[in-house]
Amino acid sequence: MELYYHPASPYCRSVMLLAKALNLQLNLRFVDLMTEEQLKPSFTALNPFHCVPTLVDNDLTLWESRAILVYLVDKYGRTNSRLYPKDARTRAIINQRLFFDHGTLATRLEDYYYPLYFENTPADAGKMEKLDEAVAILNRYLSENSYVAGPNVTIADYSLVATVSSLEAVHYDLDRFPAVASWYGGCKALMPDYDEINESGMLQYRAYFESQRSDP
Repeated sequence: MELYYHPASPYCRSVMLLAKALNLQLNLRFVDLMTEEQLKPSFTALNPFHCVPTLVDNDLTLWESRAILVYLVDKYGRTNSRLYPKDARTRAIINQRLFFDHGTLATRLEDYYYPLYFENTPADAGKMEKLDEAVAILNRYLSENSYVAGPNVTIADYSLVATVSSLEAVHYDLDRFPAVASWYGGCKALMPDYDEINESGMLQYRAYFESQRSDP
């Protein structure tokens, strides 16, 4: 099973963290996004959207990190794994958290910070307010349960921990949201090889962001 990845990508790191938790051996294929290796014909033939992560498992090629998380547990997890149980109601909550991560939290993070770092535009207070709103919603979820979708760790935690690490990378003040900060610290301690996979990648993500801003 091959994973085309870049360590700075939070989406790649979520997949790598889950694979480690499932004791899966990934054949890692580094894609140098900084030199636009993802645009080479050899890669676009594999993935026409030229994005990472891209998973190749025999005759299946799959991209979109959250779809990969679902696939890995469905195929390689224990029957009715707590990471993604078969129960429809539980899955619905996990799915909602995954879509919240993709469509709200990660999107609002990028909407605020990407122009700030990559275009050197002034800070947009309205966009920051929307980001704060999203983190407050996550804080509410975590005030009600130990993990983002209930009392147990699920794939939603593996997805969201990578996004929240991106907030740490850009020096967002997570301490304003105590439940998020507590959960985040707990995930660092709980998830196998967290430092090697996510912490080191987060630091690369931070370094890249800061290298793009002329007036940090």
